[in-house]
This record gives sequence, C-alpha cells and structure tokens, in this order.
Amino acid sequence: MLWRAPLLIWQILFFVVPLFFLVYLSFWVVKNYRMTPALDPVNWIKMLSRDYFWSAYGLTLTMATVAALLVSLLAFPAAYTLAFKVSARVRQLAVFVLIIPFFTSYLVRIYAWQTLLAENGVINAFFSLLNLGPFTMLNTPIGTMVGYIALTLPLVVILQTISLANIDRSLVEAAHNLGCGKLRTILTVIIPLAKNGIIIGMVFCFILSFGDFVSPYYLGGSKPPTLSILIIDTTKAGQQWPKAAVVAITMIVTLFIVAIAAVAAAYKRPGTR
Repeated sequence: MLWRAPLLIWQILFFVVPLFFLVYLSFWVVKNYRMTPALDPVNWIKMLSRDYFWSAYGLTLTMATVAALLVSLLAFPAAYTLAFKVSARVRQLAVFVLIIPFFTSYLVRIYAWQTLLAENGVINAFFSLLNLGPFTMLNTPIGTMVGYIALTLPLVVILQTISLANIDRSLVEAAHNLGCGKLRTILTVIIPLAKNGIIIGMVFCFILSFGDFVSPYYLGGSKPPTLSILIIDTTKAGQQWPKAAVVAITMIVTLFIVAIAAVAAAYKRPGTR
C-alpha cells in the first residue's frame, strides 16, 4: 500500500476529482453569461436533443473507428517485418526511429502536413508531374484522417512489433511443418497469438483519434465538426461551459465503454473444442 499510495493519490487528485467536478459542472446553468451552481438537467436535455450533437458524435465515432482499423492495417506489415525479418539490433534501432516523431510538437507536425496537403503543396506538385490533380485534401475529412494516421501510426507499429516479437517461434515453425503457407500461418497462428497487442494498439489509436482536436481543426477545417470542435464552439457561445461539459462527459463514457470492451476481447480466453 505504501508504494501504491503515490499513484492512488495522483489518480484521485488529477483524474477522479476533476471528473466529478466535470459531472457537477454539467448541471450548472448560465444566466446573463454567468455560470450559476445548480442541479438542473437542462444542459443534458438540450444537448442530447440536438441533431448537430448526434451528427458530431456519429462523425467522431466513425472517423476514430476507421482510423483505428486503417492504422492497424498499415502498421501490421511494418511490425511483421521488424518482428520476423530483421535482427534484434535493427529492430531496436527502428523502434527508436519510430519514437523520434514524439520528440517534436504534434502541432508543428500538423502545420507541416498543411504544406504537404495544400492544393499548391508538395503532394499536388508531384501529381501535377503525372498530369493529375490538383486534388483537394486540406480542410476535408481526408486531411483529418491523415492527421490521425500521423499521430498514431508510430505508436501502433511499436505496440504491434512488441507483441509480434514475443511470439514463440516454435509455434510458427510447427505451422509450417504442418503444411501452412505464409498467409495461412499469419492468419491462423501469428495474428491470434498477437491479438492482445493488435487490439491494444487499435484502442490507443481510437482513443487518440476520438479526442483529437488539432487534426480536425487544422487539417479538416472544422466542418463538419467533431465532438472536440463542438466543445470549443460551445464554450464560445456565451460561456456555455456546462453544455461543453456534457459533450466531454459523453466522450469520456464512450471511451470507457470502448476500452473496457476492447480489453475484455483482448484477454478473453478462447473456448475449448
């Protein structure tokens, strides 16, 4: 308990207490641009009855899910190569290289992507050499998705690599000895054995994408708004922090449900046959 106490105190002070205050704040009312403590459910009723709220919720949930699936698919070939095709030293170097993007500000990287995705940017300049384009990628959902991928892909590759590298090689060799080809071995042996790492990587990608504000704002143009953009817009509309708290709590509850379901799926014991 002595060693657990600092972590417990930290979680209570900086997570549990702010979370309870956020819930309490969602029941306050705003009168004459001033917040008044109360226990009035009017903010919940108003926000949950608005079509624009559910539109933003559906868009955020869909884009985060697509990002999680897409990033996992993009990361797997790289993680597989690092886990099975290179030496341990090369793998360590590659993991270090994947960590390097986190040394710089995420906002700076997004500004760099603005230069790349603009209609007169680097990518469209390349397409012009092929007599294609220009394509509109900035201030679109495509731009937002690029930002999500740039944010989460290195992390997912690292998580998948660690999971794949810990697979017992004798099981892979046994599959080959029993006549499994490379593709069948990957689908029936490697992926099930690395299921935990793959699912955890998807969860991290979903969480980061679901709550991200920078990519939808600077690369997606804020239209249509995601829930993070909706929070900003709500707070600007007459100090409506209680309504913004409703949106934030909805996001937190959604992330809790997704995380719990994903962890349960990752560590579910396979049935016996």
